Amino acid sequence: MTTKQKTIRIGGASGFWGDSAVGANQLVDANIDYLVFDYLAELTMSILAAARTKKPELGYATDFVNAAMRDTLKRCVERGIKVISNAGGINPAACAEAVEKLAEELGVKVKVAIVHGDDVMPLVPELKEKGVKDFYTGAPLPEKLISANAYLGAVPIAAALAAGADVVITGRVVDSAVVLGALIHEFGWKEDAYDQFSGASLAGHIIECGCQATGGLHTDWSTIPDWDNIGYPIVECAADGSFVVSKPDNTGGKILALALAEQMLYEIHDPAAYILPDVVCDFTAVQIRQLDKDRVELTGAKGSAPTDAYKVSATYQDGFTCTGVLAIVGFEAAAKAKRTGEAILARTSRMLQEKGLGDYSSTNIELFGVEEPYGANANPQAQQPFEAVVKMTTRHTRKEALSLFAREIAPSGTSFSPGTVSGLAPGRPSVSPLVRLFSFTVPKTQVSAQMTLGNAAAQTIAVPAGRRHDAGAQAATHLPETWTAKLPEHTDDEVEVPLIRIAVARSGDKGDTSNIGVIARSEELLPYMLREVTAEKVKHYFAHYVQGEVIRHPVPGIDAVNFEMKRALDGGGLASMRLDKLGKSLGQILLRMTVKVPARLLEKKS
Repeated sequence: MTTKQKTIRIGGASGFWGDSAVGANQLVDANIDYLVFDYLAELTMSILAAARTKKPELGYATDFVNAAMRDTLKRCVERGIKVISNAGGINPAACAEAVEKLAEELGVKVKVAIVHGDDVMPLVPELKEKGVKDFYTGAPLPEKLISANAYLGAVPIAAALAAGADVVITGRVVDSAVVLGALIHEFGWKEDAYDQFSGASLAGHIIECGCQATGGLHTDWSTIPDWDNIGYPIVECAADGSFVVSKPDNTGGKILALALAEQMLYEIHDPAAYILPDVVCDFTAVQIRQLDKDRVELTGAKGSAPTDAYKVSATYQDGFTCTGVLAIVGFEAAAKAKRTGEAILARTSRMLQEKGLGDYSSTNIELFGVEEPYGANANPQAQQPFEAVVKMTTRHTRKEALSLFAREIAPSGTSFSPGTVSGLAPGRPSVSPLVRLFSFTVPKTQVSAQMTLGNAAAQTIAVPAGRRHDAGAQAATHLPETWTAKLPEHTDDEVEVPLIRIAVARSGDKGDTSNIGVIARSEELLPYMLREVTAEKVKHYFAHYVQGEVIRHPVPGIDAVNFEMKRALDGGGLASMRLDKLGKSLGQILLRMTVKVPARLLEKKS
């Protein structure tokens, strides 16, 4: 079999720390070559850092060892399946040691390698002197950080596999690197194989969120069968960077071109310049083609030289936070719920100041069941429910102040509104450290990517230096001429319908920026989607949420646009006081925006 005919099958068993344990078991029986896991959300690193502070042997995703590997490691060894996981978190050496102990217990021999060097905490004093600022907010580096980790790439993973590793455990690497690293090793790609790198990175991006590639979160959710047995994704990758997405036999979910289009745009800002450590990807010409049932092919990714810097996600503590919720039932439920929240905050604010603790640093009241996330677009009838939930979030520099707030929620059940339900959240809410993100870049020359196989000495892995990236470069926002030539005029036969009738969408986050990928249901409907859903209209529609710029990026290959909405998430992550801190609901909210389209097109099957 020649290299060109060779296909590598990679199964994605985990989309985050906390994903279902069924994925690994499904995939090891599906004739795969690699089993990969993604555990590290941006704030997971701070959780792991706190765990290691309490117990030096921790700091990694223990589920990887105690659940996934315990169930599947022996079968992986027997079947020659290589395992790659970023479960190492901030302590990949401890994770590797735990896997080695498990292998000994199971009676199997494995060579375990770690990829490390992502911890840039030793550079912090120098970075402070240089005046490093957050590239989202422009804020200066905080005085004390909990963690600071560079997003390494795929080259050290490929080096570990080349050295003979059966299991590769990394610290902070970019999510898609677990796939790209395997394919660099298998196909022997040179460092300038940018188109192949981009295609492989897209394959990694498609499966990095687990079942989001097999019908999970799909706009047309009712068409996706067997949620309880939903399959985890497999990418069948070729040497040219193209790949086919499938799933294990006899599992639920669906592999659909439209759902994979949603996933391709998920949590990407500019699809023409998606920056990764090994390549700058251009996905705008990607073609997604349904081959047959549960098999979809993706081709056409392009790439260019990587940048000369790594992205770094640092975390720091900024006081404490506490959230309480109450349900209110009956006439005027929303008004009663809002007054209840206001009364609790007013009472506790007064008590704090009487005790000399000072007022809250910030508070937020949010109602659910009244379409509050829709702002001015809410249905007036929905604002008069017979049941509502009030969520109160408070922040303070001192933990004891928020403990007082937590105690004062329950008394409302006998003091304020009739119909107050106290059992919505059993017990008092807990007070937690408020952890914020700080994002910046560091030159690759200052970071030493390393690989260690077993008990051997650590090896420094040379990575391409990359080239300087023009941060001020303008993203491509103009529609291609093939699109503008088809933009329709308004006609008398047009009817007003929700956007969901002509498009699907998925939204996500990066810091305080949210993106919404919007894909037309058919080529005929695309011109109307482009005419009706502009950056200006989306900015107006989300005026109650989005404080920054809204940019519309065209993605011609899949008849889509990607909206990048800046300062949209109240700070994003744990910094946000909203229930939806990560923008997951914004796509669904946008799909209710009304658009005009000829009735004859709606009668056709899209």
